[in-house]
Amino acid sequence: MPSKFMLCSFKTCPWVQRAAIVLQAKNIAYDITYIDRDHRPDWFLAVSPHAKVPVLVIDGKDALFESNAIAEYLDETVPPRLHPENALVRARNRAWTDFVPTFASTISNTMYTDSEEEFNAQAAKIAGPFGKLEEELAKHDGKGPYFNGAALSLVDAAYAPFLQRYTFTDRLRPLGLIERHPRLAAWREALLAHPAVKASTVANIEAVWQENLIVRQRWLAKFVSKDVIGAALIE
Repeated sequence: MPSKFMLCSFKTCPWVQRAAIVLQAKNIAYDITYIDRDHRPDWFLAVSPHAKVPVLVIDGKDALFESNAIAEYLDETVPPRLHPENALVRARNRAWTDFVPTFASTISNTMYTDSEEEFNAQAAKIAGPFGKLEEELAKHDGKGPYFNGAALSLVDAAYAPFLQRYTFTDRLRPLGLIERHPRLAAWREALLAHPAVKASTVANIEAVWQENLIVRQRWLAKFVSKDVIGAALIE
């Protein structure tokens, strides 16, 4: 019998979006439950050892946590496989997914700064990870538009949410960084246009993300239109 999946999320969480992209890419039906990050319910804490999202509840009884573990589980149990069939290429893909936390932290640390000085200092650190990915993508020339070629992979699912968050940040306060990395820029465009990525968030994700900056009183919020207040209530 097919399993029933329920994904636990915050509306703006990129790590949950990673799992949702995999679910969408595989055409897996799932429910999603949004919880309040400031008032996490007891039932959620009981299935999330680190009190973090995402959590994937399977058939109402088994729960998986951590986005990488969820993505790997789904790829092993539900066809079609998003990992490459070649073992060496698959191992290299996993190595690049291991780089995601480093990549993600440079972007998140920039988004959530408290001053212009801190913003500029953190933004300068994005160039390093961008350069590493540009070098890797150069080895894939002619294989695009995705990391391994024509088919979306788990690597794509892992990076797409953070390239999206970079894009949201860049629209508020232009950084001029991704333009120096044409292969990365092309990969970003392909990922954000993919149907699985588009369907992996609430429809108004950019406005909800902007409102979150206001709620968290981050410096970047000064560039947000006050018209987005209440966006999280609009589905």
